[in-house]
Amino acid sequence: MHDLLDAGLAPEEIERGFEAAAQTLTTPCYGGDLVWRCWGDGPPLVLLHGGYGSWRHWIKSIPVLSEHWRLLVPDMPGLGDSAPPPKPYDAYSIARPLAEGLEQILPSAARYDIAGFSFGGLIGGHVAELHGARVKRYIAVAPGGLGIERTTQRPPLAKLRPHMSEAAFDAAHRHNLSVIMFADPGNIDALAVYLQIQSVRRGRTKSVPIARTGTLALALPKIDAEIKAIYGTKDDATGTGLAQRRALFEEIQPGMDFRVIEGAGHWVMYETPEEFNAILIDMLAEG
Repeated sequence: MHDLLDAGLAPEEIERGFEAAAQTLTTPCYGGDLVWRCWGDGPPLVLLHGGYGSWRHWIKSIPVLSEHWRLLVPDMPGLGDSAPPPKPYDAYSIARPLAEGLEQILPSAARYDIAGFSFGGLIGGHVAELHGARVKRYIAVAPGGLGIERTTQRPPLAKLRPHMSEAAFDAAHRHNLSVIMFADPGNIDALAVYLQIQSVRRGRTKSVPIARTGTLALALPKIDAEIKAIYGTKDDATGTGLAQRRALFEEIQPGMDFRVIEGAGHWVMYETPEEFNAILIDMLAEG
């Protein structure tokens, strides 16, 4: 799959190549299907995407991580290709189908690691709480749900109109990526815009109201797993609150592994993939 990202292919060709290389599984999700894409062999590693996202958020990590782990990458309920949760939904009603799906996919005694990005970091914490000792390591990548208010003023997002031209539609998504997801707009390539469009079009679960609560902060002390965290220093969602987040995590697990990537924005594994992947592999190293 490394070749797919390096061969100068069009974004839709890259997406199709990843889809073709995946094993696709389904588990129940509120009368519909929860869709999982799996790559690689080895110990199981669950990757959870962000809000209004899909498996595509992990596209620059999948080729590297699949060399070491069996990647289980679901579209979370109401996002990507998975069925939505019934309203009103909360973090637990989204996390439960994931935990129940893992009970079907993995042998009952199998332990696994979980890494979640943004909204997936929030939900991943609840999955880790629900599964207790089955989870070895829970790695939160710039998660929401910590009950910490934003400390910086965000520029307005571009509105997406039904009758926009394709060029205007792409430009609006590019602008929004520059506000929310990237520190350096120069790192936003055609693939990033394409993946953002594909994911947002499929988004039905509204993650922001849940991410603004303190639900993850309440779940963290109940997690048996080793907790680790990764942030970018220029994450719009974090603003100037990086030290506050570190203090919250370290209060729960003193001395926990908390790492930052200098100059990276929110979508840290896309903007700085080499450094991010190296850190994640190191965090997941046995012992």
